[in-house]
Amino acid sequence: MAHSLSFISTNLNSFVLLNHQSFRVFVSPSKSRRRFVRAVQEETQGPRRLIDIIRTVPDISRNYFKKPSRRTLFGGISLLGGFYVAQTISLSFGALGVNDVIAAVLCVLLTEYVTRFYYSRTTVTFPIALLNNFKMGFTYGLFIDAFKLAS
Repeated sequence: MAHSLSFISTNLNSFVLLNHQSFRVFVSPSKSRRRFVRAVQEETQGPRRLIDIIRTVPDISRNYFKKPSRRTLFGGISLLGGFYVAQTISLSFGALGVNDVIAAVLCVLLTEYVTRFYYSRTTVTFPIALLNNFKMGFTYGLFIDAFKLAS
């Protein structure tokens, strides 16, 4: 984002830098040769601190995912992401033939943990539903790869 700046110079010892956007920066000489910079934020603008912006992220995401079309889209992306991860794991460990038993155990543990986590909840939130969609895609990808190997 470009800011338009204008310099107003009164003499060689002091000058004022004015920003026409949201705040002003005053550079004034002190008694020594150092210059002190002071930024003054106008009160009409919204929150500027990083923590204020981070605190608004859950509300923004909650409002973003209120539309059913967006929920369906991200559910499908999560399902296909699980399918992709399953195909990648199966290809990587199956082609090498090393540690494929350990990879299978980790895949089963991941699937069982997500299943227990999902079905132990009384209310299912959207991130937990996305995790379950990822698990379903992961399981589907492993089944499809098993059918490919059997033929």
